[in-house]
Amino acid sequence: MSHPRQEGPLDLRLVPPALAAWAGAAAALGAPGRWVTVGVVLCVGAAMVLLALPGAGGAGRGGGAGGWEGGRRWLGGGRSGGVGRTSGVGESSGVGPSGEAGRNGGGRSGGGGRRPGAGRNGEDGRRPGAGRSSGVGRSSGVGPGGGVGAGRGGVRRGRVAFPVVSATALAAVLLCGAAGAVAAGLQRAAARQGPVPALAGEFAHVEAEITLTSDARRTVPRVRGDRSTPVSLLLDAEIVRLAGPDGTRTRLRTPVLVVVTPGQGGGGPWERLLPSTRLRVTGRLAPAAHAGERAAAVLRPEGKGPPRVVGPPSRLQRTAGALRAGLREATEGLDPDARALLPGLVVGDTARVDPTLREAFRATDLTHLMAVSGANLAILLVLLIGPPGRALRAERGGLAPRLGLSLRGTALLGGGLTLAFVLVCRPEPSVLRAAACGLITLLAIGTGRRRSLIPALAAAVLLLVLYDPWLARSYGFVLSVLATGALLTLAPRWSEALRRRRVPPRLAEALAAAAAAQVVCAPVVVLLASRVSLVAVPCNLLAEFAVAPATVLGFAALAAAPVAMPVAELLARIAGWPAGWIASVARTGAGLPGAGVDWPDGPAGALLLAALTVLLVVAVRRIGHRPWAYVAAALLLLVAVLRPVPLTRVFTGWPPPGWAFAMCDVGQGDALVLAAGPGAGVVVDAGPDPLPVDRCLSELGVTRVPLLLLTHFHADHVRGLPGVLRGRTVAAIQTTSLDRPPEQAAFVRRTAAAAGVPVLRTVPGERRRVGALRWQVLWPPGPGVGAVPAGPVPQEPNDASVTLFVRAGPLTLLLLGDLEPRAQQALLRSRPMMPRVDVLKVAHHGSAYQDPALMRGARPRFALVSVGRDNPYGHPAPRTLAALRAGGAVVLRTDRDGAVALTGTGAGLRAVSRS
Repeated sequence: MSHPRQEGPLDLRLVPPALAAWAGAAAALGAPGRWVTVGVVLCVGAAMVLLALPGAGGAGRGGGAGGWEGGRRWLGGGRSGGVGRTSGVGESSGVGPSGEAGRNGGGRSGGGGRRPGAGRNGEDGRRPGAGRSSGVGRSSGVGPGGGVGAGRGGVRRGRVAFPVVSATALAAVLLCGAAGAVAAGLQRAAARQGPVPALAGEFAHVEAEITLTSDARRTVPRVRGDRSTPVSLLLDAEIVRLAGPDGTRTRLRTPVLVVVTPGQGGGGPWERLLPSTRLRVTGRLAPAAHAGERAAAVLRPEGKGPPRVVGPPSRLQRTAGALRAGLREATEGLDPDARALLPGLVVGDTARVDPTLREAFRATDLTHLMAVSGANLAILLVLLIGPPGRALRAERGGLAPRLGLSLRGTALLGGGLTLAFVLVCRPEPSVLRAAACGLITLLAIGTGRRRSLIPALAAAVLLLVLYDPWLARSYGFVLSVLATGALLTLAPRWSEALRRRRVPPRLAEALAAAAAAQVVCAPVVVLLASRVSLVAVPCNLLAEFAVAPATVLGFAALAAAPVAMPVAELLARIAGWPAGWIASVARTGAGLPGAGVDWPDGPAGALLLAALTVLLVVAVRRIGHRPWAYVAAALLLLVAVLRPVPLTRVFTGWPPPGWAFAMCDVGQGDALVLAAGPGAGVVVDAGPDPLPVDRCLSELGVTRVPLLLLTHFHADHVRGLPGVLRGRTVAAIQTTSLDRPPEQAAFVRRTAAAAGVPVLRTVPGERRRVGALRWQVLWPPGPGVGAVPAGPVPQEPNDASVTLFVRAGPLTLLLLGDLEPRAQQALLRSRPMMPRVDVLKVAHHGSAYQDPALMRGARPRFALVSVGRDNPYGHPAPRTLAALRAGGAVVLRTDRDGAVALTGTGAGLRAVSRS
């Protein structure tokens, strides 16, 4: 038996056809039908011409066909350049002198053995470039011993043989591209048949009977202006019966996306629905968001009652649903992060994952672990048939031989396990890719053949794209295929290179796998996030060893739940430890100051990152065995990630020494910081997103927050609250007295309660002090003290903004929140002798609605505007900026200047921008 690391040339014959089918399907889904037809005709015509050319098959003397690898034909081959003397086998066609057939073309003395391509003297014929005794023929194909080699004139570099492109290979690529386009065109046309697309264009009100094809999934709340979009439920479905506005009833099968918003049907009952359930829905159709989507329309149900079920789910789906529900029940007693993550890791159930944990996984490029992926199936199959390193052998490892299973029994058991996995975990793109690869590998086991993983991957891609062309445009499918390809091609070579540099084998394999997957996937991730993670590889390494035990124990809990819930709870509790570790790695990595860097978005940004990655890989290879270079690179990465404040100040000048006040750049929102001692800061508002405010506080070196004051409950001021709480000690949160909007007020209290931070209301006129920092609440009015008159609380959130007059040593500041002109005028009437201030935080992101008298009364030296780039509101207004400059203020705005900090006193007061 040959050792698995003694590999021959990579078998890439199926890769170009698979890529061609993928490209054809992706292009056809977004192109007009006539252009698809023209492209298919041209591809088929060109393929026919190529196949009709004389000698298109590149046959050798024995008539074997050429191909992308020829009939094992390599560059610089022998006389025919195609195959050996007898159509790609040895001189005796794999039959030894004794008449026993060699399984893979055994030579004269190697008959009957399983050893592929045994040479004349029984040596391993897979070793290219050997003589006749090594099983290599004279004509660069499969020689007398049946081995794959280069022949006398063969050229082989490293472990990859460079293929000669034949007419047959080009024709196969063109035909597969045409097949992908035809499959996509037909499925797209079928999905758009019937009246649904036209009714969606009219936003028609319809009554429909639908069959669900997916579980409900929650949207991630987004901040738009001062509001946060509500969490909606999305379900894939097919309309099977439709009653239009005119009463016409139609039978059809049109895919739609069902969107259930709060107040329309209630979230709870919809979340419990299983695929294959039939519903009767009354609602309004709308066009799909993108032309290349699977769904032909969007259906929004109406009414507040539960969904009307007219047909139960299938027995299989009920069984799968019961297993998923049992796992959720078994994990109820775990810590919050483990409770949320374990069902997602095992069966893809991410309903409990909160936005902060989701963001942490995204920032560390661990999202493939947050939901079920092909790695889960791989772990289960490894238990059955052994590790991937044995894939080149016909024999199995794992539990199968220990249980006495035959080859066919192993294949059948593995196939059943794979199908059950897809059913329970749902047919997500990565799950389908892994299932197809696994079934092809199991088929090879069942027939006693050698498994080759790259052809299995290519065949899986080809078959899946032809079966479901919509996968060609799925980012999840792209990332899954790229990561798997990297693990099969780059990772083994990088691992071997690391071992040659005396890196321990297990560490070398883990490091090579993480780096290879990151290198090929990062350009695609940039298209989604416009950000490059600097902690992805170390975080994946730290999380990797916990994935297998969490997955295996999680599946054990899943299986035990229907029969013995106490056992399932015990298994889930044990599985919760590695799951909690993975969540801790994600949260810790995301909380580092330099966890990621912003990157240009779109195709240009992806191409730029890909080019830099190639240059980096080339540079690493040229460095060779120079330990000092690797140590220096690791130290530079560590400094870039940790960003110690004293060191970053030397290189960037940020934050300036002795800063007293800082305005963070958080986009269209507010987040202000008042220095309150070493490592401490009073924070005013948290911005719309946790990540920017967390990064800003980290750069400022703030680890302790004596008080977080939220001026009002608009989303662009409070949704970043988890970012302030992450990794910091927050003593208390103060808020305005108006709980509007109520959903954002509830979010603040819920988040604070989860962190154990008390929430207090501001008292009008109250004065507080932290070290040298003092402030007074000037607004809103109420039964207060001091200069603030008693009066009703304003009923608009902006006008209820907490307004502060602050003294930071000799520095004075007026922080206006989002006050509108009417409230500004009332504030000025309550303080007719408004003192001049050094710094004015301009109200409401510099909008046009300002009271000129208040700006003249404050007479600031610096006017700071917190505003997002390219915002749709026209902030800041030109007339507001002109009025401030006319009053002698220096205006700085975060959309152009970045974060801004004030340092110095008196005449030496100056503003330092981050940009």
